[in-house]
Amino acid sequence: MGLGYKFEELGFKLTIIATLVAAEAKPGCESKCGNVSIPYPFGAGNGCNINNNFFIRCNKTFNPPKAFLSTTDIEVLYISLDGYLRVQNWVGYDCYSSSGRGSYFETWIAHSPFPISNTRNKFTAIGCDTYAFVAGSKGPASPTACVTFCNNLTHAINGSCSGLGCCQAAIPKGMRSYKLSFDSFWKHSKVLNFNPCSYGFVVEDGAYNFSVLHLSDTNFSKRKFPIILDWAIGNQSCAEAGMNPQNYACKRNSICINGEDGNGYWCKCPDGFQGNPYLSHGCQATGGVYNFSCSEGFRVLNLSSTFACFPKFIPHHRSFPTLVVALGICLSIGLLFLVVGIWWLYKKLERRKNIKQKGKFFKKNGGLLFQKKLSSNEGGLNKAKLFSSEELETATDQYNKNRILGRGAQGIVYKGMLHDGRIVAIKKSKIVNQGYLEQFINEIVILSQIDHKNVVKLLGCCLETEVPLLIYEFIPNGTLSHFIHDQNEEYPRSWDMRLRIATEVAISDFGTSRLVGIDQTHLTNQVQGTFGYLDPEYFQSSQFTEKSDVYSFGVVLVELLTVQKAVSTFGSQETRGLVSYFMSSMEENRLLEIVDGEILKDGERDKLVVVAHLAKRCLNLDGRLRPTMKEVTMELERIRTSQ
Repeated sequence: MGLGYKFEELGFKLTIIATLVAAEAKPGCESKCGNVSIPYPFGAGNGCNINNNFFIRCNKTFNPPKAFLSTTDIEVLYISLDGYLRVQNWVGYDCYSSSGRGSYFETWIAHSPFPISNTRNKFTAIGCDTYAFVAGSKGPASPTACVTFCNNLTHAINGSCSGLGCCQAAIPKGMRSYKLSFDSFWKHSKVLNFNPCSYGFVVEDGAYNFSVLHLSDTNFSKRKFPIILDWAIGNQSCAEAGMNPQNYACKRNSICINGEDGNGYWCKCPDGFQGNPYLSHGCQATGGVYNFSCSEGFRVLNLSSTFACFPKFIPHHRSFPTLVVALGICLSIGLLFLVVGIWWLYKKLERRKNIKQKGKFFKKNGGLLFQKKLSSNEGGLNKAKLFSSEELETATDQYNKNRILGRGAQGIVYKGMLHDGRIVAIKKSKIVNQGYLEQFINEIVILSQIDHKNVVKLLGCCLETEVPLLIYEFIPNGTLSHFIHDQNEEYPRSWDMRLRIATEVAISDFGTSRLVGIDQTHLTNQVQGTFGYLDPEYFQSSQFTEKSDVYSFGVVLVELLTVQKAVSTFGSQETRGLVSYFMSSMEENRLLEIVDGEILKDGERDKLVVVAHLAKRCLNLDGRLRPTMKEVTMELERIRTSQ
């Protein structure tokens, strides 16, 4: 018979009286502000909202009036009881003329009581000489970046934001405030006649369609775009909030839905009901009120705001209670076996599904190619191991938050312990480009062969997950980046130490072009988060060369001299791009103003200036004028020897 039972066969019948119940404001409160409806738990007056976060400030000096969120300047366009708000914000811009920067505006959202949705919004940048980055003052600290270039308007494509004229990227999860900033490689000097400005904004996914005409439209800076905020009640889960009925927001006939990661909850009218689930009697049957009655032989039983029909038992003899007890025991035992059987079947199907899914991921991530190379021992692949997903889940305690070593634009790094006691670092990426899986496997082959004291060793990978995992040796003392940017008394950043590190890194065959090979020079991952080290010529040719390595090494030299990051979200605009800041300081003879004060105390100013000039040569925009890595290494050795 299946699961499609008729209502009459289950012993009850329903009579629906048709009425229409819509979402509404709290009784006695304003239901609209201008063109914006204000359903409870939001409200525009005293006692009209569930708490301060849900207060709507209605500014009636506008015609029509405009709604703003709480005490902020965030303009509200639409409020949905499905857990989201639509607000709007300005476009940020960075405009140039032949005499230099003309106008600059960093757009932002500040003090939002609700997080900016990371699934319903996109960070978008427009321009032909542009990199833009957005960073949150609450939530993740690391910025999300977009880089976009084009030599002329024919390179850009209408409707496409793949990096030619337009770029889009996901925003960090949990961000409540953000600030959007810009920088440029050539200050738009090479594209000024058709693209004088860079633009950037966060926008609701699907609400913006790129047009090539936007690159030359100077009025684009006056536009506003919609943004989605995710809201929820409080910070408790449904189960936790339900323990306190007095403050529980979900009213009669409604259901509770947990917010993301269990942070807060929201209420919903179930199927067959509609209305405002936050108001008493807010969820009404689709036709209005149910007139509930049972078929002959059954009786109505009210079970705390819900109804059910039970058989009317008529006793015929004294043994009836014994019969009822026996029947109840039999039903209980039968129900127990049914539940156990269903649970066993569910677990078996779930296990089979997981095995099938892992096999699917393994093939999608290039596992067959990896096995082929492993069996043929191609490239000395016996040095790399293929880890199982279960082994890594155990090593990281199911990817426990306490095991996180760091987060970046491309993923998260966890600390784990393998079954043999080895401590490892496991990189869990967010995305993978399916078009470059073969290059990805080839890079694992190459990287697994590198065995150098200055290079973190790749131990293997896992291909059974949605995106591949990379397993590295764990470095307890941190990386070069940690040494430069995180001061540690055990490892003083003296001039001798910095010069030694620079020399040894150069000797260790520093660079990207050597790792990916001459015929595989395209960057596998999207260019986000690491553009501060990338050769500007890469964005024109999409090719890495040995001179690209020289440029990247030049950035590292500048970091060693200044202890500043390649890209910073703090400080004045001119200091956020380290390379441009360093080069302008060198041109204006202000080098000693930007170098780290610690190395000035060591009395090696002459050698410091020599290294700075070497870094300047490495950072030349014309790759042909840069020295080779061999020449850089010899120069650093000469400076160390003379010292």
